[in-house]
Amino acid sequence: MTMGLRSLPQTKATLFIIMVFLFIAIISVEVQIRDLQDNVRKLENKVIKMERNGDFNMVKRRTLKRTNKESFVEAHRPSSVKESNQKFFDTRDLVIIYNRVPKTGSTSFTNIAYDLCVENEFNVLHINTTRNMHVMALADQMRFVVNITNWTARKPAFYHGHLGFIDFTRFGSIQQPIYINLIRQPLERLVSYFYFLRYGDDYRPNMRRTKQGDKMVRR
Repeated sequence: MTMGLRSLPQTKATLFIIMVFLFIAIISVEVQIRDLQDNVRKLENKVIKMERNGDFNMVKRRTLKRTNKESFVEAHRPSSVKESNQKFFDTRDLVIIYNRVPKTGSTSFTNIAYDLCVENEFNVLHINTTRNMHVMALADQMRFVVNITNWTARKPAFYHGHLGFIDFTRFGSIQQPIYINLIRQPLERLVSYFYFLRYGDDYRPNMRRTKQGDKMVRR
């Protein structure tokens, strides 16, 4: 009994030492993670500067060249044609981004765009992000802006996908796309999401989701 009582303070001291070491290890790991995040942020900023100096200078040159050409043509165009053209909006470079909010009728709305694109001569493109991440890294945002700005062959364009807002002017782009979206009454959206997880949809009927199943509500 006496030996058990003597070993009790030693056990507490050992536990205290272990807790101190664990606390120091946790602090050390957090410091390393913070340093790693800072290095990643610096690297992304360097990549953005490099791509901005290279790609966007080319974009600006193309834009200025095309603007000068259009200004020359417009200056030598008859006044009657100028007045008629001012009544219409130039949609050759129009880019619309529909950053879809889930369960707000976005699929039905996008299907309308697919039905009308051929007749109205515009392109519909789906944006796929890695692991369905809604927020892109800065380097990915930069490449996304450059690709959309340079892809003149697919303009006018209607892009759609589940992604966050990206400010094109932040990366030095002259062109800022038009963002559109749909919203829904919150309770109806929640009910729609519940049945979507439980029964799926007609587009991917064989896909099983982690939250899918015949779950009963207990009272």
